[in-house]
Amino acid sequence: MALDFDSARLPNPNLREEHHEWRTQLRKFIDAEIMPHADAWDEDCHIPLELWPKAAAVGLLGLGYPEEFGGTSEGIDCWHMWVANEELARIGAGGIPASLMVHGIGLPPVINWGSQALKEMVAPPVLAGIRHIALGITESGGGSDVAQLSTTAVRDGDHYIVNGSKTFITGGMRANWVSTAVRTGGEGAGGVSMLLIPTDAEGFSRTQLDRKQGWWASDTATLYFDNVRVPATNLIGEENKGFLVIMTNFNSERMAMAVGMEALGRVCLEEAVSWARERRTFGKRLADHQVIRHKIAQMKQKLNATQAYIRICFEAIEAGTANPGDIAMLKVQASETMEFCAREAMQILGGIGYMRGSRVERIYPEVRVNAIGGGSEEIMRDLAARQYGV
Repeated sequence: MALDFDSARLPNPNLREEHHEWRTQLRKFIDAEIMPHADAWDEDCHIPLELWPKAAAVGLLGLGYPEEFGGTSEGIDCWHMWVANEELARIGAGGIPASLMVHGIGLPPVINWGSQALKEMVAPPVLAGIRHIALGITESGGGSDVAQLSTTAVRDGDHYIVNGSKTFITGGMRANWVSTAVRTGGEGAGGVSMLLIPTDAEGFSRTQLDRKQGWWASDTATLYFDNVRVPATNLIGEENKGFLVIMTNFNSERMAMAVGMEALGRVCLEEAVSWARERRTFGKRLADHQVIRHKIAQMKQKLNATQAYIRICFEAIEAGTANPGDIAMLKVQASETMEFCAREAMQILGGIGYMRGSRVERIYPEVRVNAIGGGSEEIMRDLAARQYGV
């Protein structure tokens, strides 16, 4: 059997016929609507708006969301999410799924913690792909230290007055709403709230961050709030209890990122094996050199370990016994595996891997954003240590 993206996947007894059918349906969509354009969209640093309604029509945007808002939740479990993130990673251009699926981090706070009125206003158009939502957490002075954020929201009658800024916000230029972390109370996590801010509000502005190492196709922005008046009814959850909303959101984001990183590592393995079979040096195939064979074996070893770890964490989530420390360390495991596979694949491909147009070339510069986004490797290790009572 050829060692490709599918055959390099460990068997997963949790996947049933409906999961395999979902993979087939989604793969057809991605192969027809995204793969032929991935290089051009990445070079253009732009995804056409028409892609979102198409993704909604195939069931991708609404996967796991309540049916009353246009989603598909009945019979959907974490394994459907695993399949979706794997298939999106096959594109080999991380900025495309990062931007296309950014509602996956922007919308859950509203769905899980917002009022019924907020849900009815935001969820249906977002899940239909005709409106967009982003998540506003990161600040230039805080990074992964969310508890120290400084953007303020001061109550003024029936409104909050918001001042401050957010940066490195995926989907920030396109967003119609931003689920935003603000300080409504004192210092630390106990003073943080979540607020849904419409981007057409007076005093809101944004600038594009387009000089990125990777994720070129991803819409990334810095957001500015200058005395922005936001209705108090846009509060997500309870005042000064937004840190719980943020942390709950982070666990699902980190799981999605871990699946994507492992799958990106598998893309690197697939490309490396294919090239090693074709390329000849010193009178024989690259694949016949022991040093190359060992690189391939090590890549598969690390991918196997990461797949098994992902499965264990998803099984714990399904059982209701998930540990945030385990999820944090899974994200580290996945980013280290992706980095190893990207590096080894580049070594095997040699000069051709350095040229634009190959999936490995696109993946290699994206290692760092995956190791930082959703919580840096260093923060993840520290979070895990605290979870384990250290």
